[in-house]
Amino acid sequence: MPFFLLVSVVLPLVADGADPLRQVGWQLVAFGGALPVAALAALLFPLVRPLEVSAVRSLCGVPAELLAEGPAVSWAARRRTALWFVAHLLAGGIVSGMTLAAPPAAVVLLLLPFADPLRHTALGWPAFHGLLGPLAGLALLALVAGTSWGAGTLLARLAPALLGPTPADRLAAAERRAADLASRNRLARELHDAVGHALSAVTLQAGAARRVLDADPEFARRALAAIEETTRAAVAELDTVLGLLREEDGSDPAAPAPTLDGLTALLDRTRAAGVPIEADVEGRCTGLPPVVSREAYRIVQEGLGNALRHAGPVPIRLAVCVTDADVTIRVENAVPGAGRAAPAARAGGGRGLRGIAERARLLGGGATAAAEDGVWRLTARLPLKGATT
Repeated sequence: MPFFLLVSVVLPLVADGADPLRQVGWQLVAFGGALPVAALAALLFPLVRPLEVSAVRSLCGVPAELLAEGPAVSWAARRRTALWFVAHLLAGGIVSGMTLAAPPAAVVLLLLPFADPLRHTALGWPAFHGLLGPLAGLALLALVAGTSWGAGTLLARLAPALLGPTPADRLAAAERRAADLASRNRLARELHDAVGHALSAVTLQAGAARRVLDADPEFARRALAAIEETTRAAVAELDTVLGLLREEDGSDPAAPAPTLDGLTALLDRTRAAGVPIEADVEGRCTGLPPVVSREAYRIVQEGLGNALRHAGPVPIRLAVCVTDADVTIRVENAVPGAGRAAPAARAGGGRGLRGIAERARLLGGGATAAAEDGVWRLTARLPLKGATT
């Protein structure tokens, strides 16, 4: 191994008469001196751990879930990796030395009864009588095999403890999983709000055009024009959502996400579906922090989309209040069949409402949605303090 060769070169320079290449005693000294050097290398080079993990998985059969992934970043992980590296090299050095020396000696012992020159004591071999020589050779081979098996078993038991994830590794892995989950949820919310609203509006517009196609062709043409405009806007928003994927890959998004500056266009597209909307906007929607403006737009979009999907073309009341402290959004619409039995929750819904709650919660605000006295009311509050991006 390189550490042994390094110490073997340095040792004669610092010790008179040292000859690690010819004298067994000095070879053992060089081997013992190589172990601290190997430990120092494991402490200084984090990439030692993934190399050792790969070796353990291939040679010892340790399951991957018991071992850490990636370089050893923390000093605790490096110390454990250094201990493992020393144990690995120590066991490997012992097994390697036995493998080099024992098999030739075992062959000589096995041939003692059949080769007279080899039986001569002048060669330095003890006088084995009868079958003692072959039996000693077999015992020597068994010792090599047993030592190799024992070293492998011991290393396999030590690997999860020394190469397994540290608390810092587990925390980093949990943070990566949380970040991945948050990214997936973010994309799901964007797709649900952008595409879902457009499809709901197009469904109502197409249905209205079909019903009056023969009786009122002019209205049908206006509905088809509204469908064209809505789908064009949906394609642009879809490109924005796909831009989030490109942004995560390191590329620039294709288009900026819509903000409250586009509230008027959103209301016009929704009204084109035949939905009467009473909008009351207090305060200025321009100049808001971008993240608040984007999330507020999506909340309004999802609130209108919910009304279209679950209530149909019923009147909608929208109130947006912008103050120095926060942005408050309220969307109200009548619940169909409320006179007979007002449902407590809308069948098949909930995903969009959860998305609204997540958007508000990420900004430190909150959102509520419930049916009361035949009116479905969605309220969200987004604080402006601390929101800058």
